[in-house]
Amino acid sequence: MADDKRGREKQARDAERRRQERDIATELDRGEESEPPVEAAALDDVEAALESVRFPASGADVVAAIGDRTIESDGERYAIEALVPETDREAFDSPAAVRVTVRRPTVASAMKRIVESIETRQDAEFSWSQRKAYETTFRALGSIDADDDDEGIAVIRDWVVDRVRETGDLPSSRAVRREAAEFCRTNGYQIRADEWLGI
Repeated sequence: MADDKRGREKQARDAERRRQERDIATELDRGEESEPPVEAAALDDVEAALESVRFPASGADVVAAIGDRTIESDGERYAIEALVPETDREAFDSPAAVRVTVRRPTVASAMKRIVESIETRQDAEFSWSQRKAYETTFRALGSIDADDDDEGIAVIRDWVVDRVRETGDLPSSRAVRREAAEFCRTNGYQIRADEWLGI
C-alpha cells in the first residue's frame, strides 16, 4: 500500500473496524457477567429477522427491515426503531453488532437520541472510542440500584443533547462522565473511587 494520505486513511479505517469487531466480540463474551435486561431468545429472534439485511448495514437499513419488531425488558416492550438510530451515519458490521446495541434498551435509546441529535451537523464526529465511553457511563448509571427508573440515564442523555444544540459539538467522554458523577453525588448515590464514575 502506498504511503500517501489515502493509504494512511485506509489503514486507520481498517484499524478502527478491527477494534470495533474486537469490542463486539468482547461484549458478546461478557454477556454472562451481568445479566442483560433482554433475554437471549428475544435477541435470537432479532438476529434471525436480520437475515434479509445485507451487512454492513446502516441504522436506517436496520430500522427499515425490522424497526417494527419489539423486544421485552423488565416488563416493558421496546420497538427496534426506538433503539437503533435511523441514520446512514450509524453502521453495523453484522447482526451481532445490532444484538449488542439493543440488549440494553435504556442505553440504546439514550445513544439513539444522541446520534440523531448530531445527524444534521456534517462536521460533528462521534468516534468509536467516544461512543464506547458514553455507553459505559450510561451502563454505570443504569447499574445504580437505588435509581430504579434509570433517571440518571435520561438526565445525562438530555444534558448531552442540550450541549449539542447549544455548541454544535458533542461533549468529551470525560465531561459526560464527570456530569454523571455529579448527578450521582447530588442525588445521594454512592460511587466508589474505583468505579467508572468515581473520578
